[in-house]
Amino acid sequence: MGLSLGHTQQVLSYGFGLTVSRGGLYRALARLAGRAEPTYDGLVETARRALVDGVDETGWKVGGRLQWLHVAVSAQVTVYAILPGRGYEQSLLILGAEYDGFLIHDGWAPYYRFRLAFHPSCLAHLLKRCREMAHLASPAALAFPRAVEELLQRSLELRDRYERGEVSERGLRIATGKLEAQLERMLEIPRRNAANHRLAPHLEHESLWLFTFLRCPGLDATNNAAERAIRGLVIARKVWGGNRTWEGAHTQQILVSVLRTCWQQGKDACTGCVKLLRAPGAMILDIVPDTG
Repeated sequence: MGLSLGHTQQVLSYGFGLTVSRGGLYRALARLAGRAEPTYDGLVETARRALVDGVDETGWKVGGRLQWLHVAVSAQVTVYAILPGRGYEQSLLILGAEYDGFLIHDGWAPYYRFRLAFHPSCLAHLLKRCREMAHLASPAALAFPRAVEELLQRSLELRDRYERGEVSERGLRIATGKLEAQLERMLEIPRRNAANHRLAPHLEHESLWLFTFLRCPGLDATNNAAERAIRGLVIARKVWGGNRTWEGAHTQQILVSVLRTCWQQGKDACTGCVKLLRAPGAMILDIVPDTG
């Protein structure tokens, strides 16, 4: 629930009359994480095999110093990792160098180093950028971000119409081609305004992937799933600051991955944790999909 060890200690004392030290709570959680580590490894392997992964990262504290919390969300599992950086080398530890699925992200440059992956663009970030630009732009510079925003909104409306059965597959392909052609024409015009001049090359870089969700119906148009998965830990970070040690960070990433995946699959996390603690030897929870 995002509580610090001190607050957990108080809840157990006030609510249940149980006396336990923060150190005792930490050792109990570390023991549970040790039992859950084979399950965590299975979740990482599942993320690496997933057809679609949404990824994101945010700042995290270990020992009071800035580190990074990474997340990868697929249809079946969610994997977190607390690592000393937010580059390609850190992302490899979750996804592996051979990841060749659809990698949905916010355009952060290191993700493009996954050369075998497809890179659908997150339209939510582009729409936010266009709106912020339009809010600050002069009348002369306003037209371009407004036109881009309108184009992206039309693409989302086209997706919705297709999902409602109002547009055929052939109609979807034709309309998508028209959107791509319109974007290409917009990018042929030189932009003098500095903000527009920065946006245009970014859109040109993203143009190959911008409407992937229309070319591959059912694919998300945003990486909102990853952002939602990371939100709870952002709140926890604000409440109690992060982990004191890397051992604590290791415990953290294992347990939150197991808890979030249980929630994602509609399974009871408490029952799973009890199974792990009662098992006579190593075991893997059934939240790891069977690939056999």
